Amino acid sequence: MTPVAAPTVDREVDIAERIDPARPWQTVVWDDPVNLMSYVTHVFREYFGLPRAEAERLMLAVHNEGHAVVAQGAREQMELHAQAMHDYGLWATVRQEPS
Repeated sequence: MTPVAAPTVDREVDIAERIDPARPWQTVVWDDPVNLMSYVTHVFREYFGLPRAEAERLMLAVHNEGHAVVAQGAREQMELHAQAMHDYGLWATVRQEPS
């Protein structure tokens, strides 16, 4: 029987990829070619309870910049927000706040 070589393990860890528990998490909504701007504004108002002006500001960021941070806080809560955005048909992800 031929011995099996142990796999090599790369011990280097990219510091930038490490999770920093002190940094908050964010829910990010991304632009898509499907949803109308009025619908995105409606979702932000209905789900997050935002005033019209704030919902429109975030919707315009999504439309013009390609994405917008719509919430920030604990990871679990941001994951719930992202799932809710998916339920509304929007494209959303969760990320840790960039340092």
